Formats: sequence, structure tokens, C-alpha cells
Amino acid sequence: MGKTEKRTSHSTSASFRVGAVALIFLIIGYQVALFVYKASVARTVEKRAVPDTVYVVDRRLAEEIFLHDRPGAAELPPCGEYAPSGKSRRADSVSYPRTADGHVAVRRNSATLPRVEEIVRANAPRRYESFAFDPNTVSVEDLMRLGFTQKQAESIDNYRRKGGRFRRKEDFARSFVVADSVFERLAPFIDIPLTDLNAADSAAFDALPGIGPWFAAKMVSYREELHGYSYPEQLMDIWHFDEEKYDGLKDLITVGESEPYPLWSLTEEELRRHPYLRHAAHAIALYRRSMPREAWTVERMHAEGALDDETFARLRRCRIADP
Repeated sequence: MGKTEKRTSHSTSASFRVGAVALIFLIIGYQVALFVYKASVARTVEKRAVPDTVYVVDRRLAEEIFLHDRPGAAELPPCGEYAPSGKSRRADSVSYPRTADGHVAVRRNSATLPRVEEIVRANAPRRYESFAFDPNTVSVEDLMRLGFTQKQAESIDNYRRKGGRFRRKEDFARSFVVADSVFERLAPFIDIPLTDLNAADSAAFDALPGIGPWFAAKMVSYREELHGYSYPEQLMDIWHFDEEKYDGLKDLITVGESEPYPLWSLTEEELRRHPYLRHAAHAIALYRRSMPREAWTVERMHAEGALDDETFARLRRCRIADP
């Protein structure tokens, strides 16, 4: 190997070593800077988490401060709701713990630069609550209280605004912004009201799975014929409302209160309008005229032959007014 080649090789090796050392120092410098930044952020968040100004006041003055900080609040919460002495019951940047002598300590954060508040919001540990909620109506603010980020909460709200609906808890779990761990925590608190067959309108029925406008309208009109649903299986009386359709929604419906059917006071013509009594109205009218009032029961009419087996089986499950 010539002298020129040796000098070139030596120069390349030296340049490589210098570059490697510079890269190592650059990496170390970056790690130190990152550590210092994270430490300063953690310290900022830690200091901001505890109010730095304390006032000890009587209850009247505390109430004035509380109402000033909470526009629309009715009054200061009862003392019994405060944390024990030394324990802050925080609310935003103000807390109202009770002192040992019965006074109220008001702690406030002093004003800080917007950049500091931004750092605190971005890095403070996320706090969440767990409370009963309906995912179809819960507000964006309450979704954030439940532990969702603002972006996630707005995504859920956008889905609802576009016509989306959570019919079951599992529907909420399938939302791409709901992590499995979050759903596991919130599942016991999800409260989706059942559709009341005696109170819902056609729009509410239309929202049920497998129900379109035609069936929704029939469910309303059939309710009027029955004088109110008495049990959910009555839906299968509707033409083409088969068991498969019923099984697809039976866990989403309930039968609320309704006025009992006035079987004993309606005229024969009025009785004929009931889907179950078109062929039994005349026999019922005769029975009422020929039997004493104490014998006016569905069971007794069946025993006396005024009702056939099929009509009796249907009518005995209905809500019937007392004679």
C-alpha cells in the first residue's frame, strides 16, 4: 500500500471517530434536554395541582366567593359534604375544605401565563368519573368527565348527529374511540332506556332494529285497538310481525303503564272493536246481563262457555279494569 493510500485511510478513520464521538454527544445532549424538559413540565403540573393562595373565612363570606365562582349555583354545599380537615374537596382551581374550627378555607391558584396553563392541560394526569349515562344523550362535556378526550367525545357526538344510535351496550363498545378497558369500566354505568310500547311514538318504533315506517305505524295503530299493550308478545299479533322480528328487539322494549281495558262497561259494539273480542262481544254482553256482578271475571266467563279457549288465553293476560 502506497503512502498516499495510507494517509487517506488514516484520515478516513480519524473522521469516522470524530463523527461517532460527535453523534454520541448529540444523543446525550438530546436525552439530557428531554429529561430537563420533562422534569420542568412535571414540576409545573405538580405546583399547579395545589392552589398556592389560602384564605380562611367564615361561612357567609365563603358562600359569596363560591357563588361568584359558580354562576347559577343556588348555595354553598352543606358542611357535611366537605372533606375532613386537611383534605381538599377540589373543584377546578378552587377548593372549599372545612377547617378544624368550623371555618372554611378557600384555596386559589394565582394567575399564570397562558403557556403555563396550556402545558398543565396537556400534561396533567387525566381524571375521570364513573356515573350512570345514556350514550345516546350524554353531553360532550360529560363524556370528557367519563374519561374520553375532547376529540373522542366529539367523534361520538358526530356519530349521533348523523343519525347513529346505540341500541345496546355492545353497540357502544364497538365504537372505534371506546377502548376495551374504558368500556369494561363504564359498562355497569351505561343506562339505555328501553322503548315503552305504551308511550313511544312511531319515530321511536322506527328506530328499533328490523322496524321500518310501515311496522312502526302498525304498532301505534294496534296499540289504539288494544287500548294499550298488556304484554310485549302482543306485537306478534300484527300481520307479518313474526317471532324472528320479535326476537331481534325483545330486549329493547318494555310495557309501561296504561289504562286497564274497560271490559265490563263497554257496549257490545265497542267490544267488537277490540282485536280479541270481535266474535265474543255478543256472548260477553249476554253474560253481563244474566250473571251477578260478583261473577264478572274472565275465568268465570270461560268456565260458563262465554269465551272459547283461544280468546280466554289472550284475554286473561290483558289488563282488565275491575267491574
